[in-house]
Amino acid sequence: MARDPAGITAGAASASAQPEAVAAFRALHASGCFVLPNPWDAGTAVFLQHLGFAALATTSAGYGFSRGLPDHPGALQLEPMLAHIREVVAATSLPVNADFQQGFSDDPEGVAAHVTRCVGTGVAGLSIEDATGHNDSPLYGAGHAVERIRSARAAIDASGVPVVLTGRCEAWLVGQEDPLPFAVKRLVAYSEAGADCLYAPGVQDPEDIAALVKAVAPKPLNVLMSRPNPELSVARLAELGVRRVSLGSALARTAWGAFIRASRDIATTGTFDALDGAAPFAELNKLFENARRAGA
Repeated sequence: MARDPAGITAGAASASAQPEAVAAFRALHASGCFVLPNPWDAGTAVFLQHLGFAALATTSAGYGFSRGLPDHPGALQLEPMLAHIREVVAATSLPVNADFQQGFSDDPEGVAAHVTRCVGTGVAGLSIEDATGHNDSPLYGAGHAVERIRSARAAIDASGVPVVLTGRCEAWLVGQEDPLPFAVKRLVAYSEAGADCLYAPGVQDPEDIAALVKAVAPKPLNVLMSRPNPELSVARLAELGVRRVSLGSALARTAWGAFIRASRDIATTGTFDALDGAAPFAELNKLFENARRAGA
């Protein structure tokens, strides 16, 4: 696709662009370690492409917060989520991975039906997690969780579009006791059930990360970086064997942090000094005007 002077490529919303995006996304997983940042709307997707990132991923939390909703399967409904994913895909020519939560269904049949619809949005990949959203039983049972991944894989295969399936184990996020062996067992099972990429959000200890990399090899491991960690950089994660680094809701929460600080300062002081760090209007306006022309 042609690029405009600002280096922004027109969005790739058409079905004909999906195979190219899928191929590019698969190649990224095979070529080393890459960062997969998470926009939460069309504008942030356009800007991340402008910075030169090679692929993007949606964030259920970032999207939910933008709609005044918590990051919970009961609050984030299927139809609005599919519309959101489609909007992000249409905003950029980059491969987009969908944060598809738990597939918006408890049963494997429902997961398969919804995964089919997610593939239809034009994504290059999607993730299915094993968190239930219920405090009394935060994770699906092992056998049931595996069947859900197997059903997602079957739905993708039946679609004829080989999008990258990521299997997620939420052990660290739900406070599972002794999470490393638990996650290893589950991620290996998800890999055997057809997941292309494995992911245990919350792991931060380099030794644990190395153990997960070894357990799922030769398939790639995704690591979530949601806060500063002096022990981990992209270079260090690459040394550990990590192939994909996502940011989850971190960029959205960083933006929220600036918004909260500025608005709170105005509310409490009656001054506007906190607006000093605002992005220049002309810069943003030109960026999006160029993107609009490139996509025309």
